[in-house]
Amino acid sequence: MARFIFITGGVVSSLGKGLMAASLAALLQARGYKVRIRKFDPYLNVDPGTMSPYQHGEVYVTDDGAETDLDLGHYERFTGVSARQSDNITSGRVYRDIIARERRGDYLGATVQVIPHVTDAIKAFALDDTDDLDFVLCEIGGTVGDIESLPFMEAIRQLRNELEPMQTLSVHVTLVPFIAAAGELKTKPTQHSVRELASLGIKPDVLLCRCEHPLPEGERRKIAAFCNVRAEAVIPALDAPSIYSVPLQYHHEGLDTEVLRGFGITDAKDPDLARWADVTDRFFNPEGEVTIGVVGKYVGLQDAYKSLNEALVHGGMANRAKVNIRWLDAELFEQDDADIAAELEPLHGILVPGGFGERGSEGKISSVRFARERGVPFFGICLGMQMACVEGARSAGHDAASSTEFGTTREPVVGVITEWMTQEGLETREADGDMGGTMRLGAYEAKLSADSKVSGIYDGATAISERHRHRYEVNSAYIEALERDGLVFSGMSPDGLLPEIVERPDHPWFVGVQFHPELKSRPFDPHPLFAGFIEAALRQSRLV
Repeated sequence: MARFIFITGGVVSSLGKGLMAASLAALLQARGYKVRIRKFDPYLNVDPGTMSPYQHGEVYVTDDGAETDLDLGHYERFTGVSARQSDNITSGRVYRDIIARERRGDYLGATVQVIPHVTDAIKAFALDDTDDLDFVLCEIGGTVGDIESLPFMEAIRQLRNELEPMQTLSVHVTLVPFIAAAGELKTKPTQHSVRELASLGIKPDVLLCRCEHPLPEGERRKIAAFCNVRAEAVIPALDAPSIYSVPLQYHHEGLDTEVLRGFGITDAKDPDLARWADVTDRFFNPEGEVTIGVVGKYVGLQDAYKSLNEALVHGGMANRAKVNIRWLDAELFEQDDADIAAELEPLHGILVPGGFGERGSEGKISSVRFARERGVPFFGICLGMQMACVEGARSAGHDAASSTEFGTTREPVVGVITEWMTQEGLETREADGDMGGTMRLGAYEAKLSADSKVSGIYDGATAISERHRHRYEVNSAYIEALERDGLVFSGMSPDGLLPEIVERPDHPWFVGVQFHPELKSRPFDPHPLFAGFIEAALRQSRLV
């Protein structure tokens, strides 16, 4: 029988509910429990696939092709449990499905209402496919009191009544701000937030209090008294020097112990935190240092490249190296007075990430050219690989080489894809169809050339599976011309039609991939491509 932990947030947004859920799940997992984490998003988009990265951050893609909230990346990185489409739901998806059922007549003429139809759908999502789990952690997006989240709060209230006693627990994440003028922490925002939650019929069992200064025992007991919880259930959560030290910090403060106590579990075995101790040791005690330049389009908001940022850190952990990331706006490289060399020469590696649209594309191509000509380790991901192929075509004499994503071109080195093979058969879509959910999404297999550099990076593997999210592909008609210029296509789709990986054998480290390897990197299992890239950057650091 699965136990359910409902995680809500109060006072302000961005308190780190996702990181808290991931950390708690990792601690329960370290005690031998089987866990899964789910995210309830109150916004009306069906999924975040069409949302601006500046508003929502990155779109995290699962193996089964779901475009989900970036918090699912935290869940996977901290637990190693692959997320699924059933682990993220939005208000938009709930209402879309309910309206479709109403149009089909499934409700037999009944008036469709928030209660019971919407709340029943949310409850069914929470309970689905949980029989083999010990704990299901359900994070509710937004802040308590938001009008959008009310149906989710009501569904939680109902579930807590409908499930067995001791089968559910509520964790509320709040803020205890420090008022500098008064020189003290203030508990009133937490009191008000808990009162708001209680007005919705939900009594929190554990309070996780985010604060910048240690929470004195007196303030802790004050919060407990006014919020109707045990003092031991008020868990201080101070800012951490690294997200990877958060599980150990929360364990030290007693979060997992208190959660288990809330379920009546007092005889659980101690957690095995050895791998988290190793992760923090590698992070805080590096033996080398590199600087990586990320030439991208959305560098103004680092959450747009959240998984990429973490995968680079993981690559550093694999090599016991500190990774300094310089975020470089590709558009600045397109200005007439841009001194590209001055920006890129100090770097030990250049990475061009994925993205959409023409803006900044010429700056990315210039970065590829610099890396190729100067022998600087280069890593191109998704659009970054496509720009490496465009740059290669131009260097081979195809001066007009470009992508049809950027407009009409007589040299379409990159073009839109309207059909491709999946394990289920041929997948097709209209070139001018809906934007949402129509890309090549999720895990696809690639075949590697046995003698290639990238096969060696994957420990000699000749077949891999990686996650994709893109609408355009490198035009295979240009493969022969590009390979004559030294760009080798070392990875292809199983049918041999879609280029997956390119590399330059005569370069210290030059790899471009159509997929997103950052989505499968873990702190305790760094992705081999990122580990190899940082290893090459370390060699480069000894040359400059």
